[in-house]
Amino acid sequence: MFKRRNHFGNAASSLSRNITFLGLIIFSIIILYPLYWMVISSLKSYDEIYNNVWGLPDVWHFENYATAWSLGISSYFLNSVFVTGATIILVVIIGSMAAFALSRYRSKWIDVSLYMIIGGLMMNPQVALIPLFELLTWMELINTRWALILIYVAYRLPLTIILIRAFFLSIPRELEESAIIDGCSEFKIYTKIYLPLSIPILITTVVLTAYFAWNEFLFATVFIDSNDLKTIPSGLMNFRDALRTDWGVLLSGMVIASIPMIILLIFLQKYLVRGLSEGSVKG
Repeated sequence: MFKRRNHFGNAASSLSRNITFLGLIIFSIIILYPLYWMVISSLKSYDEIYNNVWGLPDVWHFENYATAWSLGISSYFLNSVFVTGATIILVVIIGSMAAFALSRYRSKWIDVSLYMIIGGLMMNPQVALIPLFELLTWMELINTRWALILIYVAYRLPLTIILIRAFFLSIPRELEESAIIDGCSEFKIYTKIYLPLSIPILITTVVLTAYFAWNEFLFATVFIDSNDLKTIPSGLMNFRDALRTDWGVLLSGMVIASIPMIILLIFLQKYLVRGLSEGSVKG
């Protein structure tokens, strides 16, 4: 009887694994096929895109990428790099410092601050669009890169602070007490103990912030009018209007815009998963 139950249990477990594996394969195909189609179509001529939708190109038009780069993608790409890089640096520095204070001290004001940060997660960007536009106009930041950087930092800080704080809470207090005995200041405890031990969650923050800043469309369209300052998402919209019939060049621009985030996720995915899992130990 025991052997029969064990046999059925093994069969059920094997069936469950196979179903899960099949589901993952299907999900991967759904996710990867549009990317594959975009890359293949970016190397086709105009006629092939419409007449040979599913097949490989007869002639591989690699010059589409050079054309896309020379017609404006280079400017949008560099603007996105600057805005995303500045956003990441500010979010990591400000978010980790705030998380350090929220994890080390206990008072009613700390609790109030934490509740306000949690409330920031509930703020919908579309709701604040008009007040933000008026504020940035008053500060004379409309049509500057800082209009995007400051807004992106503000919207990424709540999640960043909560994630890093949760990770900081998991760091043993004995390390901090030993550092205090050795004469370390608060800043040294932060830089020499907390930050080095928090590399996984910091990398997770970098990935999440980069993904948001690189792909954000609404604010980049509303707050930036100059074509020289547009980032990839809003710039591609103008790029499409300028190249309505040259879909091969347009798709090449989309591939160029996708490459940085794909590379980032491929190389940092293990840190992303580890940081999210370890950062959720305590709250």
